[in-house]
Order: sequence, then C-alpha cells, then structure tokens
Amino acid sequence: MNNIHANYYLQDSTARQIVQRTMGIIPYSVNVMNEHGMIIASGEASRLHQRHEGAVLALTENRVVEIDSATANKLKGVKPGINLPINFRDQLIGVLGITGEPGEVKAYAQLVKMASELIIEQMALLEQKQWDKRYREELINQLILRDPPPDSLNAVVSWLGINLQLPRVVVIMELQQPDRDALHNLMEYFEYRARDHLVTFSDFNDLIILKPISLKNGVWDKSLELSDLQRLKHYAQSCGFSRLIVGGYFSGENGLHRSFQTAKSTQSMAKRLKLKHQFIFHDDYALASLLDGLSGTWQAEELSKIWRNLVAKDTKGMLQKTLQNYFDHNCDLSQTATGLHIHVNTLRYRLQRVEDITGIQINNLKQLFWLYIGMELQR
Repeated sequence: MNNIHANYYLQDSTARQIVQRTMGIIPYSVNVMNEHGMIIASGEASRLHQRHEGAVLALTENRVVEIDSATANKLKGVKPGINLPINFRDQLIGVLGITGEPGEVKAYAQLVKMASELIIEQMALLEQKQWDKRYREELINQLILRDPPPDSLNAVVSWLGINLQLPRVVVIMELQQPDRDALHNLMEYFEYRARDHLVTFSDFNDLIILKPISLKNGVWDKSLELSDLQRLKHYAQSCGFSRLIVGGYFSGENGLHRSFQTAKSTQSMAKRLKLKHQFIFHDDYALASLLDGLSGTWQAEELSKIWRNLVAKDTKGMLQKTLQNYFDHNCDLSQTATGLHIHVNTLRYRLQRVEDITGIQINNLKQLFWLYIGMELQR
C-alpha cells in the first residue's frame, strides 16, 4: 500500500509549508515544483501554476540545475536561480527552486533542501498516521459488524501489521463527559503502549476495544484479565471512567462479531438492571443479557406471564423477594432461610403460596425454570 500514497508526499499544502518556513530562514524567494515541473507553491504568487523549464530539466536528468540571468532570458517561466531535485523514499517527487543569481543562493541550497526534506518527512508521517487510524477503524468495524468479515481485510491487516491470530474479546469502555486532553492521553496509551489493542469510538462516550486475551489449554480464564482491566481503568480515570463491559470469547472468523453482540447485550442489560460494578463480564450475566434482547417482544410476554401473575397477587412483594433469594441461593432451602432470617418452615409455606398462585410445582425443574425466566425478564 505504500505506492498508493506516493502522490501524497508533495501535496500543495506541504509545498506551501516549505515555502513559508524556508523563506523565514533565507532572504530569497522559494518555489516548489511538482513531479511535472508545475509551480505549486511560491514566494511570488504570480508564478503559481506555471510550468518551470528549469525544474523539468532537473527532473529529467535528476540533477541540480543552475540558471543565470542570461540563460533565464531564453527559457519560459524561468528566473535566475538554482533548482534541486527532491528525492524522498527513493522517489523523485518534485523540485525545490531558490530565486537569485546562482553564485549568491548556492550557499543556501543544501540548508533549504534539508529543511524541505524534514517538512516532507513530517507531513508524510502525519499522513501515514491518519491512514493508519482510518484503516484501524475500518478493520474494527468490519470485524465486529460483519459475519464473517470480508476477505478484502487481508490487505488492511497486512498494511497495519496486526496479528489477527491473537485471541481477542470486545470490551466496551464507558466514559462520562471526557475532555479533549484526557481523551488524547488515553488514545496515546493505546497507540504507543498497547498497539495490539484495536480501538475506536462507537459514540462519544463509548470506546470499543478489541482486547487480546490469554488462553490456557484453549480456555479463557477471566481472573487473569482483572490486572489488565485495572490498568485500562487507570489510564482512563481522567476521562471520567465509568465501567468496562467485557464480551464473551468465541473462536473462529466470526468470533469478534459474536463477542461484540454479547458486549452490547450485556451493556443494555447492565443499564436496565442499574448495575454499579466497574467490571462486568458477559459470562457472569449470560442469561440475563441474552434475555435482554427479548424485551418488549411477544416472546417475552409469553415467557413472563407466570411471573406477572404472581406479581399481580403478591402486592407486598414478599413472595417475589423470597423467590429471588431462593434462586440466588441455588434453590437451597437452608441457605435461603438463613439469608432471609426466617425459619425453614416459613420458607416452605411461602413457596407453597407461590405454587397455589402460579399453578406450578416448585420441584418441577421445567416449570421452575419458566418462572425464573419470567423473573429475569421483568427485573
């Protein structure tokens, strides 16, 4: 892809910078000609867009061309001066001209050429950085939004030098009212210290991170992630860090697409349930986040009708609270009674009341699961 950007090395804006900066160093007019010998920037505005025959000669023979007053009178669009070919990254990209008698301006030639090359290098690096940013953003969008991603991404991956074989998960970093300087510092962290993290914004307050993870025997151990997540939190603290939502891990070419879907679903669920944790893993709330996508549908209405029937008749909410604790304690009578500070017989009475109202049997796994799903959907 380097060849694609060759014609950007000496754009008009870069040429104007060369003229402005070099004329601040020397007391002579400076011209910059493109690869066709046309003047694209000049200390004399009237000379713009003219073909410079001295520059054409310098380009054709790739050498310094000196033109005195006598020679200038014989050439079109030429004044006395010295013309130096500009070679950048093994390419002849233009000509630098200094107007004046060659004997006078020759002493400045190498100084001006060196300054020009530094400006071109600076602008080329900036251009490359901007292209890298665009390609990274496009790569991320294709990986998380397409199922599977297109084959054309191979060229982009090669250009960026990204190792897509690394196992990754999608992480959503929520930020609150980040200011410009803080965001700049955060993005510099990802650019220079964590370049293997692919990062883009989904909106102003959400940063999407394709984070590399470590597998042990092909299995992702989430506990190993906490130190990395703490590090991300540290660098994002000044940006009004809110929390990190971590999607699930899925192998295969559409793995990141699925990880993104689980991260977004978990984020929606976390907002609905008003969760306050700073690190929320999809795997810890898999069922709740999967059910979140059903919210408002006819399927949700059907799945929650038993629970809604209970809610309608349990006006004080005692039975609902009892069931929530019962499920939280994995349907263990003793632990549930202890957690509620009631006698186990009282718990049995309440569960019997649930059966009477709903018409289900608590010890029937399928019926109990139906009740549990309804509770999760109506949280």
